[in-house]
Amino acid sequence: MTGDDTFKIGDRVFRSRLMVGTGKYKTNEEMIAALDASGAEIVTVAVRRVNLDRTKESLLDHIDTDKYTLLPNTAACFTADDAVRTSMLAREAMDTDLVKLEVIGDEKTLFPDNEALLVAARILVKEGFTVLPYTTDDPIMARKLEDAGCAAVMPLAAPIGSGLGIRNPYNIRIIMETVSVPVIVDAGVGTASDAAIAMELGCDALLMNTGIAGARDPVRMARAMNCAVEAGRLAYLSGRIPRKLYATASSPLDGLIG
Repeated sequence: MTGDDTFKIGDRVFRSRLMVGTGKYKTNEEMIAALDASGAEIVTVAVRRVNLDRTKESLLDHIDTDKYTLLPNTAACFTADDAVRTSMLAREAMDTDLVKLEVIGDEKTLFPDNEALLVAARILVKEGFTVLPYTTDDPIMARKLEDAGCAAVMPLAAPIGSGLGIRNPYNIRIIMETVSVPVIVDAGVGTASDAAIAMELGCDALLMNTGIAGARDPVRMARAMNCAVEAGRLAYLSGRIPRKLYATASSPLDGLIG
């Protein structure tokens, strides 16, 4: 993308609109190669699943923080209190006010508990965090999260790790009309076409983990997702032609002499 097509999260400016996770890779070397191929500038780290004791080996030892902005997330938190405590721990250990806020409401579907999410978001905003909440594709909740002071909203495309792609593009579009903060599609992206569709809708960015890490060739898939996000963004900025029921000639016949 061109250098002037940037987006902001809080007071931070980014060029890449692809954000990626660090879980589920076979090796740390594979993860590093995939991060590089993705072109991402923001990488997520599940706080409750990594060793935060920097005197011992940790996933964090393998991430170049001069190259990537860390986005700790509160995955596996099932209450607002747990999510707030985990966020506080992440800020202390990783020296960042950024947090991807997750409060899970159901172990099977991993859908968020929106009521608890809103409670935790309000607390963390007051504590000075830059909050990016993982939520359902509910425009009303998106507006409430923005009103609470969240720096972005992250509606799911489909259940986490499902690879189903965007199940309700119409709600995503309504969310984009409802809020003024960035809309970052999160969860459910399975392949490059899913990523392109999200960006063609006009979403500001996209976050994924399983779609890359779970692929047969994660590094190649990371490159594909990078290209898809850029292509989708360019298509959105270009403005697609209207959909029509009937054909329109590419070489018009009007005005030709018989």
